[in-house]
Amino acid sequence: MTDRSSSFPSSTTLTDDQQRKTGRFDDAQKLDVNNLPDLLTVREVADLLRVSPLTIKRWGKRGKLPAIRINSRGDRRYKKEAVLWLLGMNAGDEEMSEE
Repeated sequence: MTDRSSSFPSSTTLTDDQQRKTGRFDDAQKLDVNNLPDLLTVREVADLLRVSPLTIKRWGKRGKLPAIRINSRGDRRYKKEAVLWLLGMNAGDEEMSEE
């Protein structure tokens, strides 16, 4: 059996983008909600909530997280306030610890 642990980078060598994708953030890191756009894409919401994009779409169909349909393709966008409400935050909250 081959030891594959040496082929994977440790969390200390991951870039910020890789850390976001893998969920490897220090507890001390903050999310500044003031920098979020007013309308978020499916991927942005999924990354923020650490769920799959399919889960976000399902929540939209169930009414848990209502989507706004834009353009002729019907792409989904989500209001920042709705996402923050789902996180248990008010739109006026400035920062949130990622846990």
